[in-house]
Amino acid sequence: MIALAMGLAMPHAAGATTLQQALVAAYGDNPTLTGARAQLRATDEQSAIARAAGRPTLGASVGYTQGIDNLRKFQSFNKQFSAGAQLSVPIYQGGRVRNAVKAADARVDSGRQSLRSSEGGVLVDTVTAYMDVLRDRAIVGLNENNVKVLQTNLEASSDQFQAGTLTRTDVAQSRARLEDGRAQLTTARSNLVNSEENYRRVVGLAPDALDQPPPLPVLPDSPDKAEDIAVANNPDIAAAIASVKAAHLDVATARASRMPSLSASANNSYIRDTAGADSIYTGGATGIQGDSTYAGLSLSVPLYQGGLPSAQIRQAQDFEQAAIETETATERQVVANARAAFSSYEASQEVIVSSQEALKANDLALEGVHAEQTAGLRQVLDVLNAEQEKLGSQVTLVTAQHDAYVAAFNLLNTMGYVDYKHLGLEGGALYDPTMNYRHAKNALSDWHENPKPQPIAKPTYGPQVVTENPPVTPGAN
Repeated sequence: MIALAMGLAMPHAAGATTLQQALVAAYGDNPTLTGARAQLRATDEQSAIARAAGRPTLGASVGYTQGIDNLRKFQSFNKQFSAGAQLSVPIYQGGRVRNAVKAADARVDSGRQSLRSSEGGVLVDTVTAYMDVLRDRAIVGLNENNVKVLQTNLEASSDQFQAGTLTRTDVAQSRARLEDGRAQLTTARSNLVNSEENYRRVVGLAPDALDQPPPLPVLPDSPDKAEDIAVANNPDIAAAIASVKAAHLDVATARASRMPSLSASANNSYIRDTAGADSIYTGGATGIQGDSTYAGLSLSVPLYQGGLPSAQIRQAQDFEQAAIETETATERQVVANARAAFSSYEASQEVIVSSQEALKANDLALEGVHAEQTAGLRQVLDVLNAEQEKLGSQVTLVTAQHDAYVAAFNLLNTMGYVDYKHLGLEGGALYDPTMNYRHAKNALSDWHENPKPQPIAKPTYGPQVVTENPPVTPGAN
């Protein structure tokens, strides 16, 4: 039996890469996933930006003026130096800041669910790439063995032709079938190269020796159960629901633009005016200096803004409507994906059973045709056809096993079960999507920045190196 067909029962190959190791490597090094994490960190900052609008602001100003005579020389008077500081504290803004913060937090929730979706997609891509390599290596092995068998048939036909027991036609048929087998082998090798390069793209490492995949977890026994689980757990639906909430809060934020705002302010200023006897500012005094401090409340009541608030509210309502429709479309897509993946998995399981029976029958038929051809009851072409049919059954079986495993993972992903936690992955750092948010939300400094962005995922060009970049959260130190 071929390797993949016996995969679940085979012992682990020493030193071979396991599926879990490939998943851990992709989790830490896939650029799609590291990019999605950066996108979520950018979304986290929207919450900090919204909160900043409700915090006090403090500013300072310094000025110096010098009078000039006829644009040719500085005057000996009219020298003025001033300095001041201003503090403004927003007290009431009609709910604008409160709703903007809630909307930003809802978008953070949506972003976290989108990151879950990206993580599931990358891990499914990894499983698919892993299984593609195993399938295509098995198919290459089958075709290599087929070419050896056809080469032996051709040599036997040639010997029998020399002995006068076969015709030239028999030899030509054997040669033609050998060349067909070589062509199939060339195609299979090309497909294997494509699969290995795709594995390298997704995982970031070359697919050296790959171990057989572990058994699959228990799956739902009906499409209805799969659909129920998917609707309850799928991250895309959760992200869409959070986006609708954010869009609804945006409407409330837009309405706040029609409300009055109240703020408190304090100002302290210092001025020193150095003037001569001819100064028009001092009336002959030699100069003045002093400081002043003010504090007060400022109430702003918008009466008419040219229709801007209404337009912003209508725009926000349309965006909310669009988000609602997107939620429905996402739900439909998830339901379709769950049922399609379940059907694909079920179909692949049935194909496996049929292919195993077909392979047994073709083994028996090939043995019988060989015996009948030796007794002169069959032609050489009958033997070649029987060998081709056996090869077809083997390839169908390998492909069905691959398809069943991939379909099962697609079903698990649709149900929201393909992530680091549910797969029980070990061997790498777990990325915490809440760490950067907690840091950003409480950051008050105007001068804190992240380190200069550097590539996290390693390029695949050049010599292969072992990944050394576990998931990290910038700004967490």
